[in-house]
Amino acid sequence: MPTSPRSSRASVPCLLEWRPSRLLAAALVALGALAAVAVTGCELPLPLSLPLALLCLAEGLRLGRRELSRPRRWLAIDADGDASVGGRAVTELAVAWRGPLAFVRFRDADGRPRRLAWWPDTLPAGKRRELRLAAPVKAAAQKAPSMAP
Repeated sequence: MPTSPRSSRASVPCLLEWRPSRLLAAALVALGALAAVAVTGCELPLPLSLPLALLCLAEGLRLGRRELSRPRRWLAIDADGDASVGGRAVTELAVAWRGPLAFVRFRDADGRPRRLAWWPDTLPAGKRRELRLAAPVKAAAQKAPSMAP
């Protein structure tokens, strides 16, 4: 006789915190720095390439800061497949995976499409599995009926 109570997927909703990724912010800053190096290494005259390189570096820093300043959100998916983000109901929830990256697309209460992306530094393996299990499953495409000759 097991000592632990049986768990039911219907009783426990999936609750995930989305937060800005430091890894993504660092990549944006690095891309800005690499763009600055690329601009100075091209055949532009020096009076044009230096301001453009500084602009590239400043834009990379701005994008990195903007990513880190985005507010945290909570994604809740219940057993029926109903979802909410930040306490507001959403529709058309879809989860896509690209390796360790998780992308959640949905429509907010105003009908606007939104997207959240979890990087490996913001979604640990246990929560990643929880999202895979709670995500709505798309119906398989029906095979076209074969034609008889």
